[in-house]
Amino acid sequence: MSTDHLSHLDHPQDSPGRSGPPPKLDVVATVPGAPPAPEGAEAMTILVTLPPNSPGAPPHRHSGPAYGYVIKGAVNFELEGDPVRVVRAGEAFWEPGGDLIHYQDGNHLTDEESAFVVTMFCAPGQPMLTVVSQEELESRRDRRAPRD
Repeated sequence: MSTDHLSHLDHPQDSPGRSGPPPKLDVVATVPGAPPAPEGAEAMTILVTLPPNSPGAPPHRHSGPAYGYVIKGAVNFELEGDPVRVVRAGEAFWEPGGDLIHYQDGNHLTDEESAFVVTMFCAPGQPMLTVVSQEELESRRDRRAPRD
Protein backbone atom coordinates (compact mmCIF):
# COMPACT_ATOMS: atom_id res chain seq x y z
CA MET A 1 0.00 0.00 0.00
CA SER A 2 1.24 3.50 -0.70
CA THR A 3 0.26 6.92 0.55
CA ASP A 4 -1.34 7.72 -2.85
CA HIS A 5 -4.80 7.63 -1.31
CA LEU A 6 -3.58 10.23 1.24
CA SER A 7 -2.08 12.62 -1.30
CA HIS A 8 -4.96 15.08 -0.92
CA LEU A 9 -3.43 16.09 2.43
CA ASP A 10 -0.49 17.62 0.55
CA HIS A 11 -2.66 20.35 -1.00
CA PRO A 12 -2.98 23.42 1.24
CA GLN A 13 -5.66 24.90 -1.04
CA ASP A 14 -8.01 22.28 0.42
CA SER A 15 -7.68 24.03 3.82
CA PRO A 16 -8.54 27.71 3.27
CA GLY A 17 -7.27 30.04 5.96
CA ARG A 18 -4.58 27.62 7.12
CA SER A 19 -0.91 28.07 6.47
CA GLY A 20 2.23 26.10 7.05
CA PRO A 21 3.66 22.95 5.58
CA PRO A 22 1.49 19.88 5.00
CA PRO A 23 1.83 16.87 7.30
CA LYS A 24 4.55 14.33 6.62
CA LEU A 25 3.10 10.87 6.04
CA ASP A 26 5.11 7.65 6.32
CA VAL A 27 3.55 4.21 5.91
CA VAL A 28 4.91 2.14 8.79
CA ALA A 29 3.27 -1.16 7.83
CA THR A 30 0.38 -2.60 5.85
CA VAL A 31 -1.52 -5.87 6.09
CA PRO A 32 -2.62 -7.07 2.64
CA GLY A 33 -5.63 -9.38 2.75
CA ALA A 34 -6.33 -8.68 6.43
CA PRO A 35 -9.46 -10.43 7.70
CA PRO A 36 -12.43 -8.18 8.44
CA ALA A 37 -13.36 -7.25 11.98
CA PRO A 38 -16.12 -9.41 13.48
CA GLU A 39 -19.67 -8.19 12.77
CA GLY A 40 -20.58 -5.52 15.30
CA ALA A 41 -17.03 -5.41 16.70
CA GLU A 42 -15.94 -2.85 19.26
CA ALA A 43 -12.62 -1.17 18.44
CA MET A 44 -10.45 -0.77 21.50
CA THR A 45 -7.08 1.00 21.56
CA ILE A 46 -4.83 0.46 24.56
CA LEU A 47 -1.37 1.54 25.64
CA VAL A 48 0.67 -1.32 27.12
CA THR A 49 3.72 -0.41 29.19
CA LEU A 50 6.07 -3.29 30.01
CA PRO A 51 8.53 -2.92 32.90
CA PRO A 52 12.08 -4.18 32.29
CA ASN A 53 12.14 -7.96 31.70
CA SER A 54 8.32 -8.24 31.86
CA PRO A 55 7.02 -11.43 30.24
CA GLY A 56 3.85 -9.61 29.13
CA ALA A 57 0.48 -11.33 28.99
CA PRO A 58 0.31 -15.13 29.29
CA PRO A 59 -0.48 -17.07 26.08
CA HIS A 60 -3.86 -15.81 24.85
CA ARG A 61 -6.09 -15.13 21.87
CA HIS A 62 -8.21 -12.23 20.70
CA SER A 63 -11.72 -12.51 19.27
CA GLY A 64 -10.79 -10.26 16.34
CA PRO A 65 -7.77 -8.74 14.61
CA ALA A 66 -5.26 -6.54 16.40
CA TYR A 67 -2.80 -4.03 14.97
CA GLY A 68 -0.09 -2.38 17.02
CA TYR A 69 2.90 -0.07 17.01
CA VAL A 70 5.86 -0.16 19.38
CA ILE A 71 6.51 3.36 20.66
CA LYS A 72 9.38 2.62 23.06
CA GLY A 73 11.92 -0.17 23.50
CA ALA A 74 11.50 -3.62 21.97
CA VAL A 75 8.88 -6.36 22.32
CA ASN A 76 9.15 -10.14 21.88
CA PHE A 77 6.27 -11.10 19.60
CA GLU A 78 5.22 -14.68 18.88
CA LEU A 79 2.11 -15.98 17.18
CA GLU A 80 1.26 -19.66 16.83
CA GLY A 81 3.21 -21.14 13.91
CA ASP A 82 5.68 -18.25 13.66
CA PRO A 83 9.08 -17.93 15.32
CA VAL A 84 9.60 -15.29 17.99
CA ARG A 85 10.55 -11.94 16.50
CA VAL A 86 11.60 -8.70 18.11
CA VAL A 87 9.47 -5.68 17.22
CA ARG A 88 11.37 -2.46 17.95
CA ALA A 89 10.24 1.13 18.52
CA GLY A 90 8.92 2.51 15.23
CA GLU A 91 7.79 -0.90 13.93
CA ALA A 92 4.29 -2.36 13.75
CA PHE A 93 2.83 -5.81 14.41
CA TRP A 94 -0.36 -7.55 13.37
CA GLU A 95 -2.37 -10.56 14.40
CA PRO A 96 -5.55 -11.87 12.82
CA GLY A 97 -7.24 -12.94 16.06
CA GLY A 98 -9.70 -15.81 16.24
CA ASP A 99 -8.35 -19.26 17.08
CA LEU A 100 -4.67 -18.29 16.74
CA ILE A 101 -2.67 -18.28 19.99
CA HIS A 102 -0.54 -15.23 20.79
CA TYR A 103 2.29 -16.75 22.83
CA GLN A 104 4.46 -13.74 23.62
CA ASP A 105 4.24 -9.97 23.89
CA GLY A 106 6.87 -9.39 26.58
CA ASN A 107 9.61 -6.83 26.98
CA HIS A 108 12.75 -7.82 25.08
CA LEU A 109 14.80 -5.47 27.25
CA THR A 110 16.00 -6.39 30.73
CA ASP A 111 17.00 -2.88 31.79
CA GLU A 112 14.47 -0.53 30.14
CA GLU A 113 10.71 -0.12 29.84
CA SER A 114 9.05 -0.91 26.51
CA ALA A 115 5.62 0.26 25.37
CA PHE A 116 3.22 -0.31 22.50
CA VAL A 117 -0.17 0.93 21.36
CA VAL A 118 -2.54 -1.68 19.99
CA THR A 119 -6.02 -1.44 18.46
CA MET A 120 -8.13 -4.57 18.76
CA PHE A 121 -11.46 -5.32 17.16
CA CYS A 122 -13.35 -7.37 19.74
CA ALA A 123 -16.34 -9.52 18.86
CA PRO A 124 -19.51 -8.40 20.69
CA GLY A 125 -20.01 -10.06 24.05
CA GLN A 126 -16.51 -11.57 24.10
CA PRO A 127 -13.55 -10.49 26.18
CA MET A 128 -10.72 -8.54 24.55
CA LEU A 129 -8.23 -11.19 25.66
CA THR A 130 -8.79 -14.83 26.61
CA VAL A 131 -5.97 -16.68 28.38
CA VAL A 132 -5.28 -20.15 26.94
CA SER A 133 -5.21 -23.04 29.42
CA GLN A 134 -2.12 -25.15 29.99
CA GLU A 135 -4.04 -28.18 28.70
CA GLU A 136 -4.84 -26.45 25.41
CA LEU A 137 -1.24 -25.25 25.04
CA GLU A 138 -0.07 -28.83 25.46
CA SER A 139 -2.61 -30.17 22.94
CA ARG A 140 -1.46 -27.60 20.34
CA ARG A 141 2.26 -27.92 21.04
CA ASP A 142 2.89 -29.16 17.47
CA ARG A 143 1.54 -25.87 16.05
CA ARG A 144 4.18 -23.75 17.79
CA ALA A 145 7.27 -22.85 15.81
CA PRO A 146 10.53 -24.41 17.07
CA ARG A 147 12.37 -22.24 19.58
CA ASP A 148 16.09 -22.02 20.25
